[in-house]
Amino acid sequence: MSTKEKATQDTYYVVKSGDTLGAIAQHYGTTVKQLQVWNNIRDVNVIQIGQRLLVKRTQQPDPGPQGPTPGCEPFPGKAFFASMPNDPIIGRMADRLIEEGCSSYTGDPGTWWSDAHRQSYSKWQRKLGFSGADADGMPGQVSWNRLRVPIAD
Repeated sequence: MSTKEKATQDTYYVVKSGDTLGAIAQHYGTTVKQLQVWNNIRDVNVIQIGQRLLVKRTQQPDPGPQGPTPGCEPFPGKAFFASMPNDPIIGRMADRLIEEGCSSYTGDPGTWWSDAHRQSYSKWQRKLGFSGADADGMPGQVSWNRLRVPIAD
């Protein structure tokens, strides 16, 4: 059974002295905003020692390949990324990853496929609940369609 098919339990974390929401989010591969939403936190600067936080959602079963949302780029295929392309699609993908809080970029992401793109995409895959080889940073059809990369104007 692949990791995409395994059912997992929600993961919780109990806040300790010195913890910050940012550090907790980074440790669990999520975002401060996501923790704020999952845990109904009003002020991201205020968490309490002993507070129990949901830090990872139960992975839902993979529904299988889905078509792209209208107005979004169809999945260009694994070979596209393996060829280390320089393509505007990569830049639009990076913009969406940044919007989703899945950035490993230190500056302008650019349009060349790079390690920073792969690391950012891996964060996206983990945000979707994938792990192991399913979160290696190489886009697949399911995660790509869920990212909803817009078609160029």
